Formats: sequence, C-alpha cells, structure tokens
Amino acid sequence: MLVIRKHLRRHKNIVGERVAQGRQGFKPVLTQDALSGKLARLGIQLDRAAIAKIENNHRHVLDYELKGLAVALGVDVDWLLGDEKR
Repeated sequence: MLVIRKHLRRHKNIVGERVAQGRQGFKPVLTQDALSGKLARLGIQLDRAAIAKIENNHRHVLDYELKGLAVALGVDVDWLLGDEKR
C-alpha cells in the first residue's frame, strides 16, 4: 500500500519532473536561477527556491506559470503536462 501511495504521489505532479527534464535539455544545463531570470523577463516571479519546490513536488504550478515555464523552456504546455512529444 505504501509503495502504491508513493507511486501515485510522484505522478500527481508531472510538471515538476518535466521542468527538471526541460532544464537538463539545455546545453549547458539551464540552472534554476537562469530559469528564474527567463521567467522574470516574461513577467513571472518564481525564484530559484520556488522552482526547486516545483521540481521536488512541494509546490503546485498556477496556470499562467505553466504557460511561462513552457515558453522559457521552449516546450509545449502539453509536454509539461505529460504528453510524450516535446
């Protein structure tokens, strides 16, 4: 039962995993601070700590933040939500 709960909890926040994957896709890797800067230029205030919380499933993402993350990472919103196509 505990294993199932951990599995379900991990997959409730697909966005966090995808944000981390999106950052890793940059060469060199886009740091959380650099992503925060890109978001700030889009008018979205998420500092490094907030991005870390998103990636570690400790913070949810608001709709406008999701859209901004997609733009900053150069991916589709659908991909951030779990669609396999980047």
